[in-house]
Amino acid sequence: MKCREELGQTVMVVFYKVDPSDVKKLTGYFGKVFRQTCVGKSKEDIGRWKETLASVSTVAGYHSRNWDNEAAMIEQIATDVSNKLINYVPSSDFESLVGMRAHMEKMEPLLRLDSDEVRMIGIWGPSGIGKSTIARFLFNQHSHGFQLIVYMENIKRGYPRPCFDKYSAQLQLQKEFLSRIFNQEDVIIRHLGVVQDRLKDKKVLVVLDDVDKSAQLVALAKELSWFGPGSRIIVTTQDKKVLNVHGINHIYEVGFPHDDEALKILCINAFGQQSPYDGFWDLAREVTKLVGKLPLGLSVVGSYFKGLSKEEWEYELPRLRTRLDGDIESILKLSYDALCNDDQALFLHIACFFKGMAIRVVEECLADNFVGIKGRLRVLAEKSLISVQSGCIEMHDLLAHLGKEIVRKQFPNEPGQRQFLVDDEDICQVLRDGALGSRSVIGIDIKLGKELKVSDRAFERMSNVQFLNLSCDFSHRSPYVLESLNCLPQALKLLDWTDFPMACLPSSFNPEFLVAINMSFSKLEKLWEGNKTIRNLKLLKLTESENLKELPDLSTAINLRKLDLWCCSSLVELPSFIGNMTNLMELCIIGCSSLVELPSSIGNMTHFEELNLNRCSSLVELPSSIGNLTNLQNLYLNECSSLEKLPSSIGNLHCLQRLQMKGCLKLKAFPINIKLESLWELDLSDCSSLKSFPDISTNIVDLKINGTAIEEIPPSFRTSIKECRLSTPESDWESEECDSQESDECGSPESDAPSSQEKNKSHFLFFQKL
Repeated sequence: MKCREELGQTVMVVFYKVDPSDVKKLTGYFGKVFRQTCVGKSKEDIGRWKETLASVSTVAGYHSRNWDNEAAMIEQIATDVSNKLINYVPSSDFESLVGMRAHMEKMEPLLRLDSDEVRMIGIWGPSGIGKSTIARFLFNQHSHGFQLIVYMENIKRGYPRPCFDKYSAQLQLQKEFLSRIFNQEDVIIRHLGVVQDRLKDKKVLVVLDDVDKSAQLVALAKELSWFGPGSRIIVTTQDKKVLNVHGINHIYEVGFPHDDEALKILCINAFGQQSPYDGFWDLAREVTKLVGKLPLGLSVVGSYFKGLSKEEWEYELPRLRTRLDGDIESILKLSYDALCNDDQALFLHIACFFKGMAIRVVEECLADNFVGIKGRLRVLAEKSLISVQSGCIEMHDLLAHLGKEIVRKQFPNEPGQRQFLVDDEDICQVLRDGALGSRSVIGIDIKLGKELKVSDRAFERMSNVQFLNLSCDFSHRSPYVLESLNCLPQALKLLDWTDFPMACLPSSFNPEFLVAINMSFSKLEKLWEGNKTIRNLKLLKLTESENLKELPDLSTAINLRKLDLWCCSSLVELPSFIGNMTNLMELCIIGCSSLVELPSSIGNMTHFEELNLNRCSSLVELPSSIGNLTNLQNLYLNECSSLEKLPSSIGNLHCLQRLQMKGCLKLKAFPINIKLESLWELDLSDCSSLKSFPDISTNIVDLKINGTAIEEIPPSFRTSIKECRLSTPESDWESEECDSQESDECGSPESDAPSSQEKNKSHFLFFQKL
């Protein structure tokens, strides 16, 4: 903490098996251990430790009790550390971002980082001027001085338009905000005051990037009182009225760069340095003047000229001079026009459909459309037409607008003849009238916020559609009115239709080319009839399709990588072919509450390291073949309330480290004579029928048995168990903690003794690992 205060270093706190309030108040088991540590120490040391622990307890950290899966928590921590290291821009990099030092100096009086007041600061300017770059740089430079930080990018993209239920949209936005600032996925939001409840005593740095509606600010930062002393809320927007309506008076207007700065931006992208090559000075100055000094335009055009000879620069200048007196979209189109036909087509695919998608999905969906897809994406990135951020392909709004405008101009008055349908009204019109589409259409992308009746012949004339995204915003669920559907395009590669309203896909549908299916929240009872060839399928997501009763024959899905059946509560069984999917890396069947058994073929999935069956409340037993999963490290069976026993073959899981069975109410006993040498965590809490302690490992260091009927723990376990929770009131086990006298500085030993009422509820016994 000293390094945090004096050197500005980042501290990431992990509350592992400990409550932050115990750290702050020095209560509970943590307090006991602390008092033991204080024995024989000076008052100065003890005082300093108390002060530090009190400070640590206020830092938002990772709580192990918020995670069902510790491996996932560790992965999240590692990811967050990596992101912090990647995003951190040291002060020595000022020169690589032209004009950034000047921006920071101008913003200092607005930020007042030395003040404990809460401030909202607006960064205002036109698209492409560099607002987000400034905000990101500021965020990276100063984030170490705050308890909590979050950068919410491109807020307007995630806000439904039109919005028919503003309050629901605001709740969803606030949920995303809190999930990211606390690194938690299960945040529950029931009203818009939750941000204030959670952050009113926290010093936070928040960047709300690309806000275009005052309702977004109402959801995320309605009042200064929502945040703790010293907090700073940064809002970037093109619309100054949004800032004024919200009462944000500290506004930084981002102006165009000076002539010399504009030249540097162009040169960095064209020459890889801040000045032109010898002989290029006049050419570079003229190009800078023609582009109009907009940073985005300078970056794109500079990348376009990169690597060209002086003669080629001179040849291109007349074309640049004719671009509508510096109209930015016309200037940006210069780079588009210079692309080869395939790269132009790829640019339009991203602008109209794939913007914001995971690069892996993009590569898989377009692999057959474009030879050398990875190389072509790299070309677009080198020309500053796209970027890759957090594993997703991003494109500036101006460039995406350019791409969509190019598509609109293909057939100005006949949207059904265009390559992509990108406007909501055009899409609604085409889907309502089955006669308006054509074979020219390859992509449809809409996020619907109103009810739409889809013609049963909507796709008959659009047989060449490859990419279909018919999602709905969270403020208007089940918007599609569809009594029947004669067909779906045979060329489909990506099918994303959330809230699909029918019980089954058309019988004539051939999914041969499908790479990804997402039909979450659907009314599907079965995916399709009969056997289909699906060799290209890599992702099948049917999350919360509560009516789904069976899966189709997926035996030909030899490349399936992820199968997500989360909370498919009507699914009774998994087909036997599941075990033959050698490329399947993720199988999610959490919450499949009607699932009675697993197929024996699941034992063929020997590459699996984790199997999560949490909340499969009808699961009675596991197949004996589960013992073949010799690489399995984590097995989660929490709340499998019908599970009566485990197969003896579980003893073959020599790599198993973590076994969680919380709430397995009918579990009465474990198999005998099994030894799991690698097992170090065993959670049997609330297994109320379990009476005998399982003799399965002597290497357990984390054991939870509160809520069981276990009355005796074998003596051999006491030397290895680090923490044990035992719920039998009559238990006479004694803790093996040291009973040495404790310093008065730490309080009396009796201060943490449980009350008689607590004794009647449960005992918490801790066994020190010797």
